[in-house]
Amino acid sequence: MDRCAATFTLRGKLLDDRIANPAYGLPLVTGLLMVFVVRLPLTTPWLLTAMVLYVLVVLVGLLGYTPTLRRQIQLLDSEGFHSPNYQALARRGTMLGVVLAVLVILIVFLMVVKPKLWDGREVKRY
Repeated sequence: MDRCAATFTLRGKLLDDRIANPAYGLPLVTGLLMVFVVRLPLTTPWLLTAMVLYVLVVLVGLLGYTPTLRRQIQLLDSEGFHSPNYQALARRGTMLGVVLAVLVILIVFLMVVKPKLWDGREVKRY
């Protein structure tokens, strides 16, 4: 990958900051609205687990992925694509991206399957 392509790709972060990141709140808001309409307790095991994972996704994104991406852009500008520092950050960004993807897949699984994770109030499936 040449420097121009890498710079263009990483600077797509502006779209991420202005469009994608605010949109991540939409599933939370609509999901909570559905929970309140159906009167499902927030302590329902699969729902509580999914919400904890959602908070974890937000924290990993804000405290791990975003700073890594910012630093990656800085290193690309100052040291170039092939520098060891840039490559190390690129590997870290990839690892964090995989972690985030796995967490999101787990959340979707919980929302779709609604497994009984521990003894608690059994929820009627609609």
